[in-house]
Amino acid sequence: MLQFKCRLAYYANNTRNTLNLLRCCSIMGVNKFIFSSTAAVYGEVKDNPVTESNPTQPINPYGRSKLMSEWLIQDYAAVSSLNYVILRYFNVAGSEPSGLLGQMSPNATHLIRAACDAALKRKPEVRIFGTDFPTPDGTAIRDYIHVEDLATAHLDALDYLEKGGESQIFNCGYGQGYSVRQVIERVKAISGVDFPVIAAPRRPGDPACVAACADKIHRVLGWQPKHNDLDEIINTTIAWEKQKNNLASQRHINMAYA
Repeated sequence: MLQFKCRLAYYANNTRNTLNLLRCCSIMGVNKFIFSSTAAVYGEVKDNPVTESNPTQPINPYGRSKLMSEWLIQDYAAVSSLNYVILRYFNVAGSEPSGLLGQMSPNATHLIRAACDAALKRKPEVRIFGTDFPTPDGTAIRDYIHVEDLATAHLDALDYLEKGGESQIFNCGYGQGYSVRQVIERVKAISGVDFPVIAAPRRPGDPACVAACADKIHRVLGWQPKHNDLDEIINTTIAWEKQKNNLASQRHINMAYA
């Protein structure tokens, strides 16, 4: 029952709230819209890297809820003055390089952060969900994009819309995939910690391999990523996770003296 509620929550958080936001845009006269979508709208991809014109056939509730949100935006734009940019994120990871900004959620759900948590002894192990995918090492392959480059994509999209650009959909990724085992081995090498890795069954709705063709966003927006390096993504994640402990401790001290 809990899993059922969690899966339905995607439709509340993504689809219904997108509809609510579009209603607000209509009331307030907002006519420029940037939407955070996902590579999950493509589903199980036959040919990689995937382009924006590939069929959208999501295989999990998250992807379906995001695709429904895209449809809502497109339908509203068709009968209004709204121009939009839909950014289909691939696997976002990393942290701001100076160590001042990063993810604060208490539970790591994505691979790179989960592996970094294991390297920092916050987790006893890392689980690999599926070792029998049709990939070279049997584990799923994903395209990881540094959060700083994703932030730049948003700024480029805003500049594009401000200059009168027409509605567009763009992939946000680097076009190079890494397997789960490859990522884990790089975290081990960079951290110097050989943490336990446990093989677990596949999770429903996980495709074998998804990597982005980002030619369109380069061509139309002039997007130029600066952090296309798996080691940099891992290094900035580890640096932030170490810094986060210090920030939490300092916040606790400041609150105690407030």
